Amino acid sequence: MNNSASATMVNGSDSTPVTRLHAVIRGKVQNVGFRYWAHHTAHQLELTGGHVRNMADGTVEVEAEASERAVLEKLFHELHVGPTAAQVVAVDAIWEENVAPRHLGEFQVA
Repeated sequence: MNNSASATMVNGSDSTPVTRLHAVIRGKVQNVGFRYWAHHTAHQLELTGGHVRNMADGTVEVEAEASERAVLEKLFHELHVGPTAAQVVAVDAIWEENVAPRHLGEFQVA
């Protein structure tokens, strides 16, 4: 199946292509409830799937997918704020458009 197809095979089933946001949040973002705050925020935005996890270098990584980029842009904006105890210095992001879903099910804390 080529990239211009309207449906993509994922785990044996047809799935609509999504937009994916991969973000790395820098600053005081570990041990401040950031992952659980991001999980709650993702659920409020009704994201299709993804995860949030602490990285060994002190950053937090978020990968999220949605059928509409506007939903991910809201998440991206919120990641710059974070929970009350966080001090976000920077959010580095990579955007992928019209890609096969990588995360099936709910947004998860990893």
